[in-house]
Amino acid sequence: MSADNDLIKLYSGRILALAADIPHLGRLDAPDATVKRRSPLCGSTVTVDVAVEDGRISAFGQDVKACALGQAAAAVTGGAVIGRTFDEVETARDQLRAMLTQDGPIPESPFEGFEVLEPARAYRNRHASILLSIEATAEAMHQALQSDCA
Repeated sequence: MSADNDLIKLYSGRILALAADIPHLGRLDAPDATVKRRSPLCGSTVTVDVAVEDGRISAFGQDVKACALGQAAAAVTGGAVIGRTFDEVETARDQLRAMLTQDGPIPESPFEGFEVLEPARAYRNRHASILLSIEATAEAMHQALQSDCA
């Protein structure tokens, strides 16, 4: 019975509401970089497009085919990334990973919405799906900045 209660907590109303309303859903017409990430364990995929101006994300799009947890994480990412620098996105990625795997604190603003995923700490098999969107965003941002330097 305890495991059932834990799963109910994991798929809270807040997570399901986020999963149903993902900001910046869809692809960009002319991105500076595109990255597709897949979780081998569950098969979830996220494709992220970014456009970058003056070192900040100016446009963002994502195609999300993931479980409710991956969708909720994509919603938090999508709601926070516009105007962010690579360092801010990378910090959010690292903080989310630490929150999930090392009982680290909730990521800093504007990524504090990841707090809703704290109950997933105990479900290691869900971590990869949760990290997909922010990892793809960091990688896409890195690629966009590299192509600017070339």
